[in-house]
Amino acid sequence: MTVTRYPEGPAGSPGFLLWHLTLAWRRAVTAVLEPLDLTHVQFVLLACAWWLGSQGQVPNQLQLARQAGTDVKMTSQVVRRLEAKGLLEREVDPGDTRARRLRLTAEGDRLAQRAISAVEQADAQFFGPEAAAITSLLQRMIGHGLPR
Repeated sequence: MTVTRYPEGPAGSPGFLLWHLTLAWRRAVTAVLEPLDLTHVQFVLLACAWWLGSQGQVPNQLQLARQAGTDVKMTSQVVRRLEAKGLLEREVDPGDTRARRLRLTAEGDRLAQRAISAVEQADAQFFGPEAAAITSLLQRMIGHGLPR
């Protein structure tokens, strides 16, 4: 009975390799975020809020979750933590009083930019000269499922 199509074992499985690559990459990102007192998910949400704000948007939590690809409830919890840290402010959306619009504070804006730079540098070191080819491959594999 054949259980696996990879006779060489897990090292032949793209999913298993992606799992290990993801773990190594997350360790690299966590290391550069730790001195900034940000978790990885806090960084992603802060960076996405910064990006949306830089595009002239004032997102609500649902829009931020969609941009980041995160669960809405978890996003709400992390947003509250970022608010408690003084990095963003939540205000009632005039168009929907159930929704909260998000704006980075001046401190949040500065930290987002520092963190984005640090993570992009970590990415450049981690992926090296293959970064452009890897990005292109990932974009093709994901298709049009990513927000811009």
